Amino acid sequence: MTHDTKSCCQTPPRNQGRSAVKTPATKPVQAVDAVEIPGGRAFVGTNTPELPMDGEGPLRRQRVNPFRIGRTAVTNAQFAEFVDQTGYRTEAERWGWSFVFFAQVPDELGATEGVQGADWWRRIDGATWRDVNGPGTHDAAWKPDHPVVHVSWHDARAYAAWVGGRLPTEAEWEHAARGGLEDVRFPWGDREPDDRQFLPCNIFQGRFPDTNTGADGHVATAPARSFGSNGYGLYNMCGNVWEWTADTFRIRSLRKQAKARMAAMDGYRLSKGGSFLCHKSYCYRYRIAARSGNSPDSTTTHQGFRVVWPVGQGDHGG
Repeated sequence: MTHDTKSCCQTPPRNQGRSAVKTPATKPVQAVDAVEIPGGRAFVGTNTPELPMDGEGPLRRQRVNPFRIGRTAVTNAQFAEFVDQTGYRTEAERWGWSFVFFAQVPDELGATEGVQGADWWRRIDGATWRDVNGPGTHDAAWKPDHPVVHVSWHDARAYAAWVGGRLPTEAEWEHAARGGLEDVRFPWGDREPDDRQFLPCNIFQGRFPDTNTGADGHVATAPARSFGSNGYGLYNMCGNVWEWTADTFRIRSLRKQAKARMAAMDGYRLSKGGSFLCHKSYCYRYRIAARSGNSPDSTTTHQGFRVVWPVGQGDHGG
């Protein structure tokens, strides 16, 4: 079994500097379908890390206040409302390109530029949250009830602020993902997904990156509200799309290798939950304690987010 510290999860930074993103000044709208999560001492991390160099351990307790969180990741339809009302342009739109998983790149686009060491990621000019797999793919690939992708950390923060919320902390995210359970590996407990019969989330089945059988019914994103919900009624807390958090990616380690990795990832932001590209044989990051770091301007076909609010907000339709 090979677990790569880069793997399918981490995409390269744009290496073209940082662009300023302003939060649109507009009247916030109420969130739809948010769930109240009780406060308390949250379990964070694990004492049995699969990827120690990601900073998964140790298991610790951290107090969190009650909060509300979206029942699903933000959908294309929700993000479209934001764009329609504010005229917001995502970083992928302003840069003019984004990363698309090679299997989703249309043949008619011809030869594409891969990423050294992670050739499954292809730089596609014109790939955005509207044209998920590149120019002309809106009708085939864009679905209103699927999670929005090709959104950077800056884009996610802008949307969250517009709806009067923010991104979750890692502790809040894990507390919500556990759904009332304690030291468990997945939102449903500890049973491991397989490639055939037990398919509780949208991850990769087969041999990454070349063969995805789609046994769970999806080879890319699934509807944001799909598969079973956890004990708090939240959907797809593991698998489907990575979710940006408010936190900086940090590793609690004094090892020289960890320090060197952190230096190379200075300013990177933390994502949680894994995606449709995760698989135990290669990228075992669809566990609650798993983590990934990406530059805040990074955008891909498997990166999304969900929003949290203080208790008393975000409760329309919950």
